[in-house]
Amino acid sequence: MRDFTYKRISVALLLAAVIAMFLVGPGTVSAQEMSTGQATATVLAVLVVTAEADLQFGDVMQGVPKTASKIVVGEAGEFKVVGEGGKEVSLDLDLPAFLWNGTNPNEDRLAISFSSTDADIAITAASTPAVHGAGDTNDLNPAALGNRILGAAAPDNLLWVFLGGTVHPTVDQRAGSYSADIVFTAAYTGL
Repeated sequence: MRDFTYKRISVALLLAAVIAMFLVGPGTVSAQEMSTGQATATVLAVLVVTAEADLQFGDVMQGVPKTASKIVVGEAGEFKVVGEGGKEVSLDLDLPAFLWNGTNPNEDRLAISFSSTDADIAITAASTPAVHGAGDTNDLNPAALGNRILGAAAPDNLLWVFLGGTVHPTVDQRAGSYSADIVFTAAYTGL
């Protein structure tokens, strides 16, 4: 009987040891630490792009090219971009090859051209075609404006593009009004 009693005690001790391992074991076998991070984002101000003034050639004589200057108020095309100051934007001008007469746009067209220096960019609030400030860029190719940094002068955070060009009427150019769209696009680059 003694043998049987030792076996019962041994089984009871073994069972108590196994239960103790499950109760105490996991807490002592591994160590854990925790940390909390955050996900953050800053949404930039919406870009607002406006055509402030049309590129205006005024009265044009048949057979005589006429230039509208990028630095003359009342002639220069003016485009304004307002957004998050100090951020990079890509700029693109879709320039027409012709102005069209509204009476017969399929036949009556007036050639227009842009030189490689017909655009200026200004980033100061007081900018006009005739007056630019520090940080402005002159004599740019309007067909390749590229990426630029918006001015950081709050509250405007803006950029101006001033555009000139030349029309080339033929010697028998039909009399009348001619026009075409100049499409200006600005978009954040993410930089």
